[in-house]
Amino acid sequence: MNVVAIGGGTGLSTLLKGLKKQVGKSIKKLSAIVTVADSGGSTGRLRNIYDIPAPGDIRNCISALSESEEVLRELFSYRFKGEGLEGHAFGNLFLTALTDITGSFLEAIKLSSDILRTKGEILPSTVESVHLVAKFSDGEVIYGEEKITEYGKEKEGLHLEDIWIEPKGAKAPIDALAAIESADMVVFGPGSLFTSIIPNLLIEDIRNAVKESNAHKVFVVNAMTQPGETDEFTASMHLETFLKFSGLERVDSVVVNTRMPPGDMLSRYIQQRQEPVTPDIAKMAKMGVSVYAEDLIGDKGDFVRHDPDMLTDLLMKIAKNEILSKV
Repeated sequence: MNVVAIGGGTGLSTLLKGLKKQVGKSIKKLSAIVTVADSGGSTGRLRNIYDIPAPGDIRNCISALSESEEVLRELFSYRFKGEGLEGHAFGNLFLTALTDITGSFLEAIKLSSDILRTKGEILPSTVESVHLVAKFSDGEVIYGEEKITEYGKEKEGLHLEDIWIEPKGAKAPIDALAAIESADMVVFGPGSLFTSIIPNLLIEDIRNAVKESNAHKVFVVNAMTQPGETDEFTASMHLETFLKFSGLERVDSVVVNTRMPPGDMLSRYIQQRQEPVTPDIAKMAKMGVSVYAEDLIGDKGDFVRHDPDMLTDLLMKIAKNEILSKV
């Protein structure tokens, strides 16, 4: 089975940590298509200097799929301290340097993947230097992924009315389109709905390839709402919004978490205007999708995130029920 995961941020890298364990078993080929529209932190500073696609989410995915020694993975994620280099991730600098040397962002990703022995291919949704632009319900148009997130957090009560990329005619790499064409399963998410998942589908080539694909399409709903993006969103609202802004007509299956975070962690999230996503399963089922609802968040760490192995196990269950049983 060929699997394509589409997204960005920590959500995609978390998913890939689980999926890579199935490569060579249930998964024949694993591809990650990653957004390159980030504009904050180390990534943003490097983009301003070199005018390249955002390397940050690519770096996270390379680390997640790496089969190299732990020290190499830690090196790729290492952040410098002190004046000048402060905040820069080594992997971001490495990708930027390779892009400058080879003249190709795709070649830089391939070389980095070879060095860290990734168990799957990592592909940007475009190799052009694109930026997100969003219009909010107060009429304000905000340019740049980081500023969109900040504005949404600051202006409580607003919602996004439209989102697009500039330049609008950005093209996708042919390898990304080929991966979608040959996929048996395409997974969207988890991750920031407007700034990690949807941006990939704003690339017309990617959107059209997904529409034309015969793959089983799975949408993974986030475990928590995100301030400024999905305040008070239920699971069905995540799905409706994804379909509306991605331009896709439908997905086949939806994955939703049913487990509540521990009380102390929940209190901390609520203080930050985040709350568990309500799994309104019946409403999603009425939308004509197969709904898979299970406890999917782990006990480890200080953040509410999908457990990579639990999520992967469920995706393999979906593959068995929805794909392999019909072959």
